[in-house]
Amino acid sequence: MMNPDYFKDLNQTVKFALAEDVGDVDITAELIDSENTATAEVITREEAVICGQPWVDEVFRQVDPKVKIEWQINEADLVEAERPLLRVSGLARSILTAERPALNFLQTLSGTATATHRYAQLISHTNARLLDTRKTIPGLRHAQKYAVSKGGGENHRMGLYDAFLIKENHILACGSINKAINRARQLYPGRRVEVEVENLDEFYKAVEAEPDWIMLDNFPLEDMLKAVASANRGIKLEASGGIEEDDDLVSIAETGVDFVSIGALTKHCQAIDLSMRLLI
Repeated sequence: MMNPDYFKDLNQTVKFALAEDVGDVDITAELIDSENTATAEVITREEAVICGQPWVDEVFRQVDPKVKIEWQINEADLVEAERPLLRVSGLARSILTAERPALNFLQTLSGTATATHRYAQLISHTNARLLDTRKTIPGLRHAQKYAVSKGGGENHRMGLYDAFLIKENHILACGSINKAINRARQLYPGRRVEVEVENLDEFYKAVEAEPDWIMLDNFPLEDMLKAVASANRGIKLEASGGIEEDDDLVSIAETGVDFVSIGALTKHCQAIDLSMRLLI
């Protein structure tokens, strides 16, 4: 699997988050005397895998590098409800200006990591590995994929640039699966080549073309079992297509597929309930 640079756009992502929230000035924070100092604590209101420390640290750094941050937990810890996560000390204005952007990152990425952890635990007894998709919140691709990795999942591909995923329309435009795969290997040797198939007939044609991976899109379990039994084991098999927690995820993983990809890890992200309170 790839080894992405999750933090390549961290600075810019935080800068944009602050720009859209603070604008020219935090007018409410100006109600507070500019010399007033405070200490604040962030707690979680629910059990969660806490994720997003680098983004929180960067928010406070950009708002006021003199704010002191003391984390009470480690990144990716599974913590119980009402657990203190961090304390920040410094100018009260700075702390309150940074509060919402910092919590937005922390609750969103913790939500992604927590969902990933839940799914990963369900299939931990199998050899299938849990993958994310490109169905991420715009502007948070690297951050959410980082959260997936911290929750116990793996990244499918970061974008359209680092691996091929040849779908029906690509095949039609190229003329055939073989032509599409051959062209892919000529253009970018060494990049992973994956073909999406929707039924067993397409699967058998894809096997003959020898891609690196085959995605079984919305396959019934009985067809998935047939694909696993007949696949060239040099080809990795990925189950995909609307798989969610209330579906028979365990049965899919138990078919013997190598990967299960789930868009809900990132696109259905439910933020964790967090709270900051001043300890003045």
